[in-house]
Amino acid sequence: MASLYMTSALIYQNAITHNNFRFPSFICRSMTKMTPDNVSVDVLRRRSGNYQPSPWDHSYLLSINNKYAKEEKVIARDLLKEKVRKMLGAETKSRREQLELIDDLQKLGISYHFEVEINNILMDFHHKNGRGVWKCDKEEDLHATSLEFRLLRQHGFHVSEDIFDVIIDKIESETFKSDDINSIISLYEASYLSTKSDIKLREVIRPFAKKQIRKFVDGETCNLEVREKAIHALEMPYHWRMRRLETRWYLDSYDNKHDTNLVLIEFAKLDFNIVQIAHQEDLKYVSSWWKETCLSMHLLQPLTTFTIYMALHEELELFTAMVHNWDVNRLDELPEYMRLCFLILFNEINSIGCDIFKYKNIDVIPFLRKSWADLCNTYLVEAKWYKKGYKPGVEEYMQNAWISISAPTILIHFYCIFSDKISVQILETLSQHRQEIVRCSATILRLANDLGTSRDELARGDVLKSAQCYTHETGASEEEAHAHVQQMICDTWDEINYETKMARTYSLLSRGFVEAAVNLARMSQCMYQYGDGHGCPDKAKTVERVMSLLVNPVPLR
Repeated sequence: MASLYMTSALIYQNAITHNNFRFPSFICRSMTKMTPDNVSVDVLRRRSGNYQPSPWDHSYLLSINNKYAKEEKVIARDLLKEKVRKMLGAETKSRREQLELIDDLQKLGISYHFEVEINNILMDFHHKNGRGVWKCDKEEDLHATSLEFRLLRQHGFHVSEDIFDVIIDKIESETFKSDDINSIISLYEASYLSTKSDIKLREVIRPFAKKQIRKFVDGETCNLEVREKAIHALEMPYHWRMRRLETRWYLDSYDNKHDTNLVLIEFAKLDFNIVQIAHQEDLKYVSSWWKETCLSMHLLQPLTTFTIYMALHEELELFTAMVHNWDVNRLDELPEYMRLCFLILFNEINSIGCDIFKYKNIDVIPFLRKSWADLCNTYLVEAKWYKKGYKPGVEEYMQNAWISISAPTILIHFYCIFSDKISVQILETLSQHRQEIVRCSATILRLANDLGTSRDELARGDVLKSAQCYTHETGASEEEAHAHVQQMICDTWDEINYETKMARTYSLLSRGFVEAAVNLARMSQCMYQYGDGHGCPDKAKTVERVMSLLVNPVPLR
């Protein structure tokens, strides 16, 4: 019997507790009845994904031991938390000091402890001025105004880009004068909270700020702390970065500041290590779940049944039909090597659905089934394209690819499991792919994946990706195609920013769900920042990042 694992927002998996049950051993080959007489043995050979083996086995994961899993550490953390709460409520702090404290709390990964207090402060800032924020008339106000603009928009408040009009006039007339690089970095980061209508942010402020930061980085400076901050911003804006990973970087950066708040940094480090314990337990749980599925034991070679397309198209259609029918009594219709995959999927979805019905009194199984059926449909489309050598245009490719990247499937499961109340109306819009925030999140995941993996995937045999589709469609060079895809990512972030604003007042979706969709997009920017973070984890810094987030605690002072 499966149990609903509700304690961590990181993962949900169902454990198989029937340890005495063992699946029969399956061999990776096509069944005779599935093989046409005129198909040669060479055609039956599956293409290898050539993925690197995992650097961690199950025993290693179970051996992870965190010395912060002690009650006295939690007590110490909670005492520091109350001290930070008093800092946040101090009436003696200036507007700039309050904004910088909120920014530090977010980047240190501890703002979730003070969501009510932070929201109240930002609401107060927003209501103090009819335009939602103080207008920036002078260069010396630029840092505070930029920071306030970013924080307010990040939390879904409406703030007009017009607050920067005076600064924009100075930029365009070349009379802007400021040697404060921190203000320029703040302005640059604020520009990434733009929406489609924010022409001035995208076309004036961002290029100007980027040019100034590059000039600073390329010049001579003795302030290594600020130079590192500038380089970090140019590599990827904060708004796009995976929050937990950014916290790990900022802990070191903040600790090296000359004006470090010792209470803040000590609290943040303790909290990071304590949260890491929960993630480690989740990781052990999932590893045990995977081990007990027996997939790795009973399939002679690792299979990604659709993504590395198999030779016999009929088999793919059979599996897709089986997911649509959802009838375990027809298991014999599948090739032998597919049966275990379907059986595990069938059992897991039904177990999740039963638990949700028990706790929330709603049947979500039809919606979860459809999400998997839709996913298989898109894989089947890609398999047909590959088989025929078809080269779609970018628009046709993306209509299929934003679903085939699996983000809609992930997010409908997230909604069902982590929503306090489940709405049939929302389930229907998710199931019918009518939620824009899901499409935007999935689009960024797809495009980031394409930029990071297309070369390796094409080398082992795969359909064209977005950049190659653009090249084929327009005759653009590889460099031009990659720039076009990167611009598509930027444009989609503008849409996400708009959806975040709408979620505060008009959307049926909870802010928690919207944040999950945004974080999925951020994860993709991280995973593929340096290449294929999944297929080539060493080259893409994945191993280093996993160790810093899930294995190694942050050293205390």
